[in-house]
Amino acid sequence: MSNRISNERRVAALLGLAFDADDGHKRITRGPNFLLAGGSEQTHGLMRETIVKVNEELDARGLNLADVSPEQLRNLLNDAQS
Repeated sequence: MSNRISNERRVAALLGLAFDADDGHKRITRGPNFLLAGGSEQTHGLMRETIVKVNEELDARGLNLADVSPEQLRNLLNDAQS
């Protein structure tokens, strides 16, 4: 069983949720490795801008989301918000 798991391709995705919308809009943005849902226009925009920057950096490094450690992802997210 462990050989099977190690031979399978790893898959990763990010889920962003926000609950501060009070204007009645339902905001959803999907991408190849993320899903963003909810939030005010400002909050949803910030989530979208952040994930776009993270994906651009991953592309520049030739990496997939599944290739980075949790610590590396945390650093990418922090850098994207700076």
